[in-house]
Amino acid sequence: MPPPVGAHAVGAAPGGPYDVHGDPLGEQDGPGMLKEVWQAAVTVVVVALFGALLGVLWWQLAPSVPLVGDVVDGSWIVYLKDSEGEQAIGVDGTFTLLALAFGALSAVVVFLLRRRGGVPLVVALGVGGLLGSLLAWWLGVQLGPARDVIAHAKEVGEGVTFSAPLKLGAKGVLLAWPFAALVVHLGLTGLFGPRDPEPDPWPAPGVHPAGPGPYGGK
Repeated sequence: MPPPVGAHAVGAAPGGPYDVHGDPLGEQDGPGMLKEVWQAAVTVVVVALFGALLGVLWWQLAPSVPLVGDVVDGSWIVYLKDSEGEQAIGVDGTFTLLALAFGALSAVVVFLLRRRGGVPLVVALGVGGLLGSLLAWWLGVQLGPARDVIAHAKEVGEGVTFSAPLKLGAKGVLLAWPFAALVVHLGLTGLFGPRDPEPDPWPAPGVHPAGPGPYGGK
């Protein structure tokens, strides 16, 4: 007995654009939400931990800000040896350039490892970059010269030049890492990210909604 006309309208024909589970072109979506959240959490931790390397590089590469201590009326005072120097600006600039490089590198690595990463992964990249910047800032200050400049001046002696502690004059540079990471990741996704397949305007013979034939005939 021949099948009734239009019998193929409900289900998908073998080899057609839809499989038996209703998945277009037989493709599966990205990982489940639980898996994406787990990957995002791992990304936050790993990216943030690289802030330790940024802190060490900042400590090593940032220019030294020279200070001098003197005794005036029995009290110690500390002042910049070169009041017109730009070393303090260089400290912020060094942190900014390093953070931008770390942001771009982290975005490239995350994109190569997870090309189909969704919104949780992108958010994790930004959060991890911000936490990494905070860790780098804290570690650089800890590794740098003593923060008690008066005690440091007394230790080295009157009129002796010593280095100022590391500090960020513009706290906005802490956003350089997450900003660079998000911009680079967005650019890579736009250029090289996976594309959704376009629907076939010409359905295969035998799967036309009107019937089993290509034109809805018997």
